[in-house]
Amino acid sequence: MTDPQRIHPAYDVEAPAHRDSSPLVPENTAKSDNGDPMQNAIAITVGILYLVFRPKLPKYSVDELRITQFDASGNNSLSVTFNVTITARNPNKKIGIYYVGGSHITAWYDDTQLCEGSLPKFYQGHRNTTVLNLPMTGQTQDTTGLVNTLEQQKQETGNIPLNLKVKQPVRIKLGRLKLFKINFKVNCKLVVDSLSANSDIKITSNSCKFRLRL
Repeated sequence: MTDPQRIHPAYDVEAPAHRDSSPLVPENTAKSDNGDPMQNAIAITVGILYLVFRPKLPKYSVDELRITQFDASGNNSLSVTFNVTITARNPNKKIGIYYVGGSHITAWYDDTQLCEGSLPKFYQGHRNTTVLNLPMTGQTQDTTGLVNTLEQQKQETGNIPLNLKVKQPVRIKLGRLKLFKINFKVNCKLVVDSLSANSDIKITSNSCKFRLRL
């Protein structure tokens, strides 16, 4: 692989040499403040860590959706059970990720939450790919309105949009150093061809966005 192109400032080698004898800082002018030493130290430390570890954002994708329950009951509620397969990729060579407790994953159609679940606790090492099989369950009210909307969406477009939202507390491992807890937030937009239980669900579109929150 060729090295990326590097662009450097250009100088006019044919221009006549000229040395300005005037001082860079006017006389009787106090030296500028160098800033807060603590802030400078933190900035230098962050810069060094970045150069040493070269952090990259983790990547996620939704690979499979299986629906084992999508049933309306007599009390106008809808019982939903999803099984979602998510692939988590850590592209970093020197950074590990501890997925700790307190995670939450939810599945949505428009503004209606269909079901929820959680991710297991595990450690993801350097340049590791982990496949997660996640059960999700839920119960939604106003079944008639939701089912009618889903049927209309299916008839008009042939597809149904879903949204998976993940909030995952993690701790980052830099070498032997384990940092404080932060939150990963992942938002995956899916388009599926059906929500029928116990049938083959085809994911026609899959896009996940990642955010980091302290």
